[in-house]
Amino acid sequence: MKSHAQSPLADNKTPHFFVEDRAGVIHQLEAVEGWRLMEILRDHGIGMDNTCGGALACAECHIVLSEQSVALIPPPREDELEKLDELPMLYENSRLCCQIIWTDEMSGLQLKIAQET
Repeated sequence: MKSHAQSPLADNKTPHFFVEDRAGVIHQLEAVEGWRLMEILRDHGIGMDNTCGGALACAECHIVLSEQSVALIPPPREDELEKLDELPMLYENSRLCCQIIWTDEMSGLQLKIAQET
């Protein structure tokens, strides 16, 4: 992982999370309270090619949470689970990041962008 010694994230007081992109590179990203996780990833240029804009119509924002991170976010709603069930490859901690609204209590979250299917 890159050193962030000059970054405002280095103090770990700035809300942040870690994401592994499809190439296996881990990024530490600053987060914004109240934004959808999908929007934060997209604005940082990390693998969000969603076409539905968070309307639960495409599932292109499929992510996999680390085991520790599952407890940091609310459980999925029924409509999200139904859309996840349509995916050809599903993991135990799969989520659609368009359905996750960032709160600063999520700081330290770890996730991986799911491989395209």
